[in-house]
Amino acid sequence: MTRKTTRLRIDVESPVAVYRQIVDGLRASLVEGELRPGDALPSVRRLAIELGITFNTVALAYRELAEEGWLDLRHGRRATVVERTAREGASRNRMEMFRRRLRELTAEVRAEGASAGALARELRGLAERLAGS
Repeated sequence: MTRKTTRLRIDVESPVAVYRQIVDGLRASLVEGELRPGDALPSVRRLAIELGITFNTVALAYRELAEEGWLDLRHGRRATVVERTAREGASRNRMEMFRRRLRELTAEVRAEGASAGALARELRGLAERLAGS
């Protein structure tokens, strides 16, 4: 079992809840293959100290990822990444919601001044990393 440190960064000024930032950041690392089955995450206490937040916030994030099938949580042990079982594809409604969120995020990034080319390169790179994992 490999122990992984996180590159998580949270923004306490963000309107996005801290636990949601943790879930989203870890999920991205899981989907992109940065975290693999067998990897152990930092303990709830350690990650909370590293991020300067409450233990309960980290525990909530870990529980959500466990409910999604990404983590094995056992009392007295570190959270461990598990082999995620295949799931049925996202529903049509969920895919439409994802498309809408992606369009909104794209508009936000463009409004901040990112060029269409830079955004396209970033999206292509992400797609390639996803295809390779």
